[in-house]
This record gives sequence, C-alpha cells and structure tokens, in this order.
Amino acid sequence: QVQLVESGGRLVQTGDSLRLSCAASGLTFSSYTMGWFRQAPGKEREFVARISISGTYTYYADSVKGRFTTFRDNAKNTVDLQMNNLKPEDTAVYFCAADQRGGSRYARDYDYWGQGTQVTVSS
Repeated sequence: QVQLVESGGRLVQTGDSLRLSCAASGLTFSSYTMGWFRQAPGKEREFVARISISGTYTYYADSVKGRFTTFRDNAKNTVDLQMNNLKPEDTAVYFCAADQRGGSRYARDYDYWGQGTQVTVSS
C-alpha cells in the first residue's frame, strides 16, 4: 500500500520560511518523480514544483521560482519543499505526489497523492 504523508504545514507570517516534508512508503521511491501541488479554497489544484528521480533536475511554477526549493533523499524516501519569503497568496493545502512516468506539471499525470498539509500565511 502506497502512502505519502506530508507534514510541516502551519500558520506563519508574511516573509517567514517553512519547510514541508513528504515521507513515502510502499513504493520504490527512487523510481518516481515527485511533485508538489497546492490548492487554495475555491481554486483548482496547481503545480508548485517537481524533482526528478535522481534529484538532479527541478522545476518550479513561476509564482514560487526563487523562493521555493525542493529536494529529495532517496535513502530516506523523503522529499522536502523549502519555502522562503512566504506571501499570503501562498496560503493553501500543499500536496506531494508521485509519478512513475517522468513527471509533469499536470495533476492528472500523478499516480499517488498524500492527504495534504495546510499552510496559512498571514499578512
């Protein structure tokens, strides 16, 4: 049974930093591209970042480029999202997802999802 469990979300202030973690089990983690998505109330789920199976390549949405960094540890089956200079518009539930086909920015392409962790940025 595949499980992705996100953690680290909480209430922060504008300009703060926060690190989210996603722990994976039940899959060959090093064979999956990992992605981060977020969903704000009343909005569609949107791509945030993704990282290749080796961790060599990373891709970011324009809205977070330069502020967010994702990295993975295949020995620990974890992928993290470091978020700096947070803004109120970053408020959302953040999800990690796994894709065995090479990854994309489209949620429909991902095979497995976590339950999400809430990030709230106050102004």
